Amino acid sequence: MATYWTLGCDADDPQRLAAFWAFALGYVKESGFDEPDNASVVDPNGRGPAIGFLKVPEGKSAKNRMHIDVRVAGPGPWDMDERVRLIRQQVPELVAAGATVVREEWYDDALGHVVMQDPEGNEFCVA
Repeated sequence: MATYWTLGCDADDPQRLAAFWAFALGYVKESGFDEPDNASVVDPNGRGPAIGFLKVPEGKSAKNRMHIDVRVAGPGPWDMDERVRLIRQQVPELVAAGATVVREEWYDDALGHVVMQDPEGNEFCVA
C-alpha cells in the first residue's frame, strides 16, 4: 500500500508559490491552509502528493537539491515531436505565471527539458 505524503517547501510568500504550483501542476488549493504563513495544494484527482509551503525567515541561498519535473507529455514512451511541442507550449504559460527560463537541455539533437525557476527562484524542469 502506498504511503500518503506531502512535499514540504520553504517559502517567502507561501500563498504566491501555492498559486503558481497549483497552476503549473493542475492542482487546487487545499482548504484550511489559507493563512499568510502557510499554504497547501493538492491533486484534485487524489493521485499525486500534496505540496505544502511554509513561510521561513531566510531566503533561498543555493541550488535546491530536489526539484519537481513537470512532465507535460505524461508517462512514456513518447512521440518525441509531440513531447517537444507540449514543452514549447507549456514554457511560455509558466513564464506568464511568474516562472523564469534558465536554459534548455538537449540530448544529441532532441530537446530533453527546459530548466526553469519558480517565482522564488527554485529550480524545476519542464520535460
